[in-house]
Amino acid sequence: MNIISPLDGRYASKLSALADACGENALSRYRVFVETEYFLHLSKTGLKNFRVTSAEERIIRDILPLKEKDFAVLRDIEVKGYKNVKPTNHDVKAVEYFLKDVLAPTSLKNKLEWLHFALTSEDVNSVSYALLLREGVEKVLLPKLLEIQKVLLALSKKYAKTAMLARTHGQPAVPTTFGKEMRVFETRLARQLKILAETEISCKFGGAVGNFNAHKAAFENHDWRKSAQKFIDGFNKNYKIKIFLNPVSTQIDPHDTYAELFDNLRRINVILLDFSQDMWRYISDDWVKQKPVAGEVGSSTMPQKVNPIDFENAEGNIGLANALFNFFSSKLPVSRLQRDLSDSTVCRNFASAFGYSLVAYNALLKGLGKIEVNENFIKEVLNSHTEVLAEAVQTILRAEGVKDAYEMLKNLTRGKKITAESLSAFIDDLDVKTDIKNKLKRLTALNYTGIAEVLAGEK
Repeated sequence: MNIISPLDGRYASKLSALADACGENALSRYRVFVETEYFLHLSKTGLKNFRVTSAEERIIRDILPLKEKDFAVLRDIEVKGYKNVKPTNHDVKAVEYFLKDVLAPTSLKNKLEWLHFALTSEDVNSVSYALLLREGVEKVLLPKLLEIQKVLLALSKKYAKTAMLARTHGQPAVPTTFGKEMRVFETRLARQLKILAETEISCKFGGAVGNFNAHKAAFENHDWRKSAQKFIDGFNKNYKIKIFLNPVSTQIDPHDTYAELFDNLRRINVILLDFSQDMWRYISDDWVKQKPVAGEVGSSTMPQKVNPIDFENAEGNIGLANALFNFFSSKLPVSRLQRDLSDSTVCRNFASAFGYSLVAYNALLKGLGKIEVNENFIKEVLNSHTEVLAEAVQTILRAEGVKDAYEMLKNLTRGKKITAESLSAFIDDLDVKTDIKNKLKRLTALNYTGIAEVLAGEK
């Protein structure tokens, strides 16, 4: 495979939907879409008696979807030249020339100067990238993330009562349940997904420096800002994520909403990276077992290995995605004066960040589909740490007014492993009422889980 990125190699078969939404051909398709929709939009404004008939509108609509030969022509116009057109070295101008070439043999041939009328290339790009980002998030990334959330919620309910040892600072702490720990990640993810689903992406459509200069020069009395607003609003039908016209811009939209989107995705990915690392540890400690998959190999020399490769794969790809998201957020909102071109090459990498994220999400789902909690073993581990009841004992004693209760339990348990029998003997020697002693003796590592079961199942 003569390629550079694994996204177009080993992972390509898993990213076809993303390529359709956010790939290079998709960007060309969005540009053609924006140019043709704007052409039709102008035809309805009454400017200079410019009109497109219903038959001509069908001709325009039939240009999309683009075919492979159309993408080849677009590339030729930009890079090699095409027919009588020399190389433009400009991708958006190539779209204009492509459309003029396609429409020249039709009844629209005398109306083609209305293509790209009064626009700068960034008007087309700004709307196209907004469409690209929305499509990638709403149609590809968000459904996959909701799938992960659904699996986490199912795990939280399935194992709501499964008590296990918690760890703080890596050391044995008081008990929790596996289901509640899964619910922590599900709840964190749910909050960020709500923000993601309500994302709004801004764009600009006001000419070379955002002032509608050429527009007003050509048609002084036309309300161009209102017209642009109506044009952009027309892209929001049937979508949750909305695109809106930035009321004041330079040649470019300042990309603040891009940064908001990328920061949101980065936070989502950080949560999933945190989850991947915890799952790796649970598997390493044999608290979670992985089901072997027929034909898979865990090691080229150790036949017994069943590695947590899916969670490791997710962690690595999330790191790559987040490096890009972080760069996008810090780079794109900064531009010299009305614009510099350093943003152009950066924007071409949005699909890569989405791609690494999607690879990670698929890996997580694959890994989650192969796990089961080793309930007998984690019960055994928990029962071997009677000292975790020290918190409960000292708290109950403090509630009864016993002086220095914390210090008493510290002396008994700090840095030590105690047995249920030694704790029972300690309780027998306490100067408290019998019912309090009985209450203390009813405590076990398995039942000292607070309201973890409730938290795991809460809606």
